[in-house]
Parts: sequence; structure tokens; C-alpha cells
Amino acid sequence: MTSPGRARTRGGWWSRSDRGSAEALFVLPVVFVMVLAVVQVGLWAHAQHRAQTVASQALSAARAFDGSTFAAYERAEQAHDQLGGSVLRAMRVEADRNADQARVRVSGQAPSLLPGARVPVSSEVSGPVERLAP
Repeated sequence: MTSPGRARTRGGWWSRSDRGSAEALFVLPVVFVMVLAVVQVGLWAHAQHRAQTVASQALSAARAFDGSTFAAYERAEQAHDQLGGSVLRAMRVEADRNADQARVRVSGQAPSLLPGARVPVSSEVSGPVERLAP
């Protein structure tokens, strides 16, 4: 005689409320997508930080008393090379300087975990040009 909540099978006793394997079938893909999302956000944040660093370095070259837009482009390339890695891809630098203000915009793409997806990053900084004050 068997108890009401259990049934006899060939290998032994099992409970009718044993549904653990079916739950894992639905939970594991959700956990996998959540982990991928966290990693993707981390890659985006790292690339954004790189763009901000390159932009601030280029701005300091453009704002200098003897600076120029050419110096800003050159310093942006140096900073990008010094940081290394491929976290900031397809970097594009736009520098503008007049008598009073200097502005630098750095844009690019962060690596994507999904093939074909684009994850853009950009940073724009500006500041006054240094002047010689008597």
C-alpha cells in the first residue's frame, strides 16, 4: 500500500510534487540574460569612461595658451594609444577652438555581446582658452 502523496516506480519512490527540473528550464535562460545584461552595462561604462578620459586629455591640449585643434587631435590619439585595449572602438574626435572657448567631442562604440548590435558612447567637454594676463 502506498501513501497518498507518493507513487511506486520501477527505480523506487518519488513524490508527485517533484518538479525541480522543469523550473530550471525556465529560470536558467532568465539568469543567463541577466548576467549578459550586467556584463554589457559594464563594457558600456568602461568605454564611456575611456571616452571621457580621451576628451579631457584632448581638451587640455586645446585649451593651452599655445594649443590648437591639431594638438587636441594629436593628444586624443596619444591618450587612446596609452589606454590600450579595444574597449573604445571606432573612436571619432571633433575639436573646435576659437579665441575664447575650446570644445572637444569624442564618440565611438563599446563592444557588444550581441552580434550586429551597436552600443554608442560619447563625451563632450569644453572650457575657456588660457590667456596671458599681464
